[in-house]
Formats: sequence, C-alpha cells, structure tokens
Amino acid sequence: MNNQKIFFASDFHLGAPNQKSSLLREKNIVRWLNSIENEAKEIYLLGDIFDFWFEYSKVVPKGFVRLLGKLAELCDKGIQVHLFTGNHDMWTKNYLEEEIGLKLYHKPQIIEFEDIKIFLGHGDGLGKGDYKYKVLKTIFQSTICNWLFSRIHPNLAISIGQKWSDLSRGNQPIEKDIDFEKEQLFQYCKEQQKLKKVNFYLFGHRHIPMEIPLNDSFNAKYINLGDWITFNSYAVLHNSTIELKKFK
Repeated sequence: MNNQKIFFASDFHLGAPNQKSSLLREKNIVRWLNSIENEAKEIYLLGDIFDFWFEYSKVVPKGFVRLLGKLAELCDKGIQVHLFTGNHDMWTKNYLEEEIGLKLYHKPQIIEFEDIKIFLGHGDGLGKGDYKYKVLKTIFQSTICNWLFSRIHPNLAISIGQKWSDLSRGNQPIEKDIDFEKEQLFQYCKEQQKLKKVNFYLFGHRHIPMEIPLNDSFNAKYINLGDWITFNSYAVLHNSTIELKKFK
C-alpha cells in the first residue's frame, strides 16, 4: 500500500490579510492535499489554520469552502485528519468534527507510530516567559468570555476578531535573524525531554521552518513546520524519520 505516510502542516492563516490573497493560498493548499492524498495515512494540522474562527451554535465564519470540502473528502476516503487549535482559532468547537469528520485537539498530544514518539502541538504559550499572552489566553478560553462574545451579532463579532487577529499577528520574524539556541520552544523541548523522552517535537506558531537537534542521548529533534504565507512548508513521517519539505 502507498498510503503509509503521515503529513504535518500548520499556520495557513486563511482569511488573512485579505480575501484575494487568502483564496490563492487556499487553492494552493488544496493542490498540496491533492498531491499527497494517495500517500497519506493521516494528516495533522497543527493550528492557526484560520486567521480567526469562532463558532456560534448556529453560525460559523463564511469562506474556506474549498479547504473544508477537501478535508471532508479526505475523511470520507478514510484518511484521518487531526486538527490542533492555535492561538488564532482557539474557539474551534465541534462543528468541524461533526461536519467534516476530523479529530479536534485543544492541548498538545504525544502520539506514537511504529515506536516513534512525537510530541505535537501548536506551540503557543509553551515554555517559560510570554506571561502576558498566557493570561490573555486563559481569559479568552474561559466559559464566560466565550459566552459574552457569542452575545455579539456575528457581523460585528467576526469583524472584531479579524481586526484583533491582524494586530496580534504583527511582523513575522526573518529566518536569518533567529538564534535557534534561544528559541523558546526549543528550550521547552529540552526541558520536556528530561521529563518524558520522545523522538520528535513538532510545532507551528513561529512561522519559520526549522530543524534543531536536541543533542541528547535520545537523538531527539525539534521541528517547526513554518507557515503557508511565506514558505508553503510541511513535514512527512516515513520509514521512522521526519523530513521537512516545501510545496512548490
């Protein structure tokens, strides 16, 4: 069988910065999904798939029909799709599970394939520091905040959310300016490895494709998936190793 590979991607940020460029990106992502579906056993999307997402009980943000339709098609074919929420789409609830059939995760997970252990998550709020964001995230994820926001009419609420997402995204770092040893997520991986050893740590959030060995006795590696705004990057697990690639 050909469909024995596991694919990972993150940070599509569909909806940003405008409808025109988002649509072009969405079509490119669907082309990528078309190109891998005959090889894919499972697909993991590690957060910020949407630049903003909020589910009312009867309403979800309009758009993204090409991606959602393709994900539903993959699930219908028996290719399991897993979605981790990120800081831009943390208000994802059960709509995508019920409508599309994917599996939804709000917290990092450790998964295992053929004795390979992989720590997966979006990456936001992990590690030391960034305390202002951690407080805001706790507030945003609270039941009362969710309930209050849902009282606002969707036209206004989604406009507010999109504006907030624009401001919070800010300027993305440049790959050459990164001091990998000082990467917050890299330091988090090193601390986690002392508690429970895994083979790979996979995150999004940082928007820069990176592969950094932890230089421990377990030969573990931290991999950041980058994004689809600049890099069109993803990772694939095959034959017990993970390779970072770019879709052209």
